[in-house]
Amino acid sequence: MDMGMLSEGLTQVLIPAAALVGIGFALLQWLMVSKVRVSSDSVANNGYNDGLIEEGEEEEEAVDNLDVSIKCAEIQNAISLGATSFLFTEYKYLSIFVGVFGAVIFLFLGSVKGFSIKSEPCTYNPGNMCKPALANADFSTIAFLLGALTSTLSGFLGMKIATYANARTTLEARKGVGKAFITAFRSGAVMGFLLAANGLLVLYISINLFKLYYGDDWEGLYESITGYGLGGSSMALFGRVGGGIYTKAADVGADLVGKVERNIPEDDPRNPAVIADNVGDNVGDIAGMGSDLFGSYAESSCAALFVASISSFGITHDYAAMSYPLIISSMGIVVCLITTLFATYLFEIKNVSEIEPSLKRQLLISTVLMTAGIAMVSFFAIPSEFTLYNFGTDKTVKNWHLFFCVAIGLWAGLVIGYTTEYYTSNAYSPVQDVADSCRTGAATNVIFGLALGYKSVIIPIFSIAVAIYVSFSLASMYGIAMAALGMLSTIATGLAIDAYGPICDNAGGIAEMAGMSHKIRERTDALDAAGNTTAAIGKGFAIGSAALVSLALFGAFVSRAGINSVDVLTPKVFIGLIVGAMLPYWFSAMTMKSVGSAALKMVEEVRRQFNTIPGLMEGTAKPDYATCVKISTDASLREMIPPGALVVLTPLVAGTFFGVETLAGVLAGSLVSGVQVAISASNTGGAWDNAKKYIEAGISEHAKSLGPKGSDAHKAAIIGDTIGDPLKDTSGPSLNILIKLMAVESLVFAPFFAKHGGILFKIL
Repeated sequence: MDMGMLSEGLTQVLIPAAALVGIGFALLQWLMVSKVRVSSDSVANNGYNDGLIEEGEEEEEAVDNLDVSIKCAEIQNAISLGATSFLFTEYKYLSIFVGVFGAVIFLFLGSVKGFSIKSEPCTYNPGNMCKPALANADFSTIAFLLGALTSTLSGFLGMKIATYANARTTLEARKGVGKAFITAFRSGAVMGFLLAANGLLVLYISINLFKLYYGDDWEGLYESITGYGLGGSSMALFGRVGGGIYTKAADVGADLVGKVERNIPEDDPRNPAVIADNVGDNVGDIAGMGSDLFGSYAESSCAALFVASISSFGITHDYAAMSYPLIISSMGIVVCLITTLFATYLFEIKNVSEIEPSLKRQLLISTVLMTAGIAMVSFFAIPSEFTLYNFGTDKTVKNWHLFFCVAIGLWAGLVIGYTTEYYTSNAYSPVQDVADSCRTGAATNVIFGLALGYKSVIIPIFSIAVAIYVSFSLASMYGIAMAALGMLSTIATGLAIDAYGPICDNAGGIAEMAGMSHKIRERTDALDAAGNTTAAIGKGFAIGSAALVSLALFGAFVSRAGINSVDVLTPKVFIGLIVGAMLPYWFSAMTMKSVGSAALKMVEEVRRQFNTIPGLMEGTAKPDYATCVKISTDASLREMIPPGALVVLTPLVAGTFFGVETLAGVLAGSLVSGVQVAISASNTGGAWDNAKKYIEAGISEHAKSLGPKGSDAHKAAIIGDTIGDPLKDTSGPSLNILIKLMAVESLVFAPFFAKHGGILFKIL
């Protein structure tokens, strides 16, 4: 087999160089955001040694004076402290889980060969000797810990950046919508580039450190590296579920009592749940999403590397070809850097109507540029012809086949993003129809919203199906893993436009609480409405990539477990299939009930404060924000355990007691069912949210006829939005982690299940 044109030495330089460029660019964007100059006499230090009072700014509105800036600093500090406190508490509990689960990985994998320290014949290349099973147990556990740490860091850094930028976005809104947009977008870019670069750099360093021990045993090396993906997704699951319960308990409580019962504006400082609501945006939509997309990136990389290691790349030790997934990610960082320059320097936002098109343009530019980048990498890094492992046989593949695999994943992501935008943006007829249905009350709003969510599944599923067929036909399971990585190759831009949404949401809340003028709030509302759509696009990307990642991991699991084919007509497989298809509903029931229970307590507390604190409605007394924050914190930490346990324990129970064939059925069933439920839940919730905002904004004659705020149609829209909150921010986004985590966990534990699994069937 011939080698690619890229040498090992150059590959070893390019990958870390791209990661360091990404980190450098993130720091540059952070410096640009921090130029929203502030005075040294900080009102309340939030860890960055600054206040949020601009010096020398020519104020556009007389009302935005020094007192308003001081209020912004106080509010930002409260949000930052609340989010930091919650995440530290959550991570303290999760550190116990990581320790226990790390021990389980070591014990299960070590027991495969009775904790032997003797070298074994390789599984896929028996003529060669591979490192002992105990080494696989050791290094898989270390990789798991590294993945968990990187995932945690991704979420925490994202939250810190968002809480640093929210009040700055509010202050910049005084100069115009364009300035506020650039501040919010740059802040999102900081998170996007840090996550993409850190994920790549840690994976690259881990592989090279593990190589010091494994040497030429690439099969063992890349099998142990799969633990990195497991660690990333484990943290993402609890971060998504815990953060989702936190934010939605506060949001539902604030909306139902504040807007519906008391008829006060969203984010009104008189509402006791308002700080908890804004904290929730950061711990759920920012920290949770960061960990989630990092998990997808880590798993798709690990799946591709594992399949490549048992193919000709691994057997001939072609390092450049073996590193193809990492080089694609490196190219993605460079492409996203160029794309970000378009948003921040080349195209200036001058009015509200340009916000959403500008964000959509980011997706298109990054996709077009990345297509050229993929072609370049495929030509230089990959041999012109090679073989890939294909369930016991070798499949001959050409380098241009891999180009099409990665490219179709990339373009499928764009189709999913644009479809999601069509169904969740209030600029198009689907959401406007949902808003119009509010004329006749909440019931018709709910019916129209559910129908929209179900319909929105069609195009994304066809896109995923086409990507799967083409990539599998061209390059087997490796092709599917690379299609998933293609969809995630522009993760830095995807995360930038995704993180932009919660930052603008917080900025609007701060403007309302600080008593800024109506004009400023209109600007932040316009930024927020576009942010809702971009958040939905981000969730679409996460779910679409999760489907491809899970299928690639499923293929790797089937290969590692020694299954030649998965026959759905056999009872062992079919019972797994039907139970697996049920799991997303069981999981959704748990998370929805958790949000409902926490929201019930929040509603009761908010009502109690309005009824018992004299002068609260008049604005002469302050609400007790801390109690509401405590309700959300306690509920999320307590309620995230059962759904998390369901996901983590299912593969262990299915594999140990029923065997690898039943587990294969469980994975296939949960994948097929989970993707549909996740897309419909996320889009239904997003559509209800933007239908409400459509009525509130009153931009068109149609919207004005449904408003104003406080009208019957508006109240019906609020009820729909409240129902949709746990769908789009808790259950929907968490489901993609369910299907990924079960697949990667099954792959990591595959040697144990293949050796000792199926206890019940052995007895019977």
